[in-house]
Amino acid sequence: MTNNQSFVDLRKYDQSWFDRGRPGWYVLLWWFVQAITFPLTPHPFNSLRCSLLRLFGARIGKGVLIRPTARCTYPWKITIGDYSWIGDDVVLYSLDKISIGEHCVISQKTYLCTGSHDIQDPAFGLKTAQITISNGVWVAADCFVGPGVEIGANAVIGARSSVFANMPNGQVCWGSPCKPQYSRLKN
Repeated sequence: MTNNQSFVDLRKYDQSWFDRGRPGWYVLLWWFVQAITFPLTPHPFNSLRCSLLRLFGARIGKGVLIRPTARCTYPWKITIGDYSWIGDDVVLYSLDKISIGEHCVISQKTYLCTGSHDIQDPAFGLKTAQITISNGVWVAADCFVGPGVEIGANAVIGARSSVFANMPNGQVCWGSPCKPQYSRLKN
C-alpha cells in the first residue's frame, strides 16, 4: 500500500451487532424529549430532568443535580449515585454503561465517551467499554474520559485532562494523557 492509498474502507463498516438496549422508536423518542425538554427547564427544575431520565431507564440517586444542557445518549445505560452533580454541557456518550458514584462532580463540558473504533481494522469497527467513576470523584471542567476507564474513589481529575487509563483512589491527576500527581488526602 502506498501513502496515497486508504487503509480504511468505510464501505465495510458494520455495527449490526451493536445493541442500543431499546428499539429505534424508543431511542428517537428519548432524543426528542431530551432536545426539547432539557434545555427549556430552568435550573430549579432539576427534579423534572431527573424524573425524565428515570422514566427512560436511568438509575438516578437522591439529591442528584443535572444541568439543563447535559446530554445522555442512552439513559438506560447510566447510573448516577446520590448527591452527585452533572454540569453544563456534559456529554454522557453511553454506548456502554456509565456508572457515576455518590457525591461526585462531573464539571461543565466534560465528555464521558464509552465508544471508539479499532484503528487496526480496515472496516473501522466499533468498540465500546464501560466507564466507572467511584464515590467522591471530581472530574473538573472540559475533561475527556475514554472507554474502559475506572476512576478511583476520591480522585480529582484536573481541568482539560484526557483520561485514557485507570486513575487510583485519592489522587489528584491531570494532563494529556492524565497521570496521578499527588495525594488528595492529607495524612
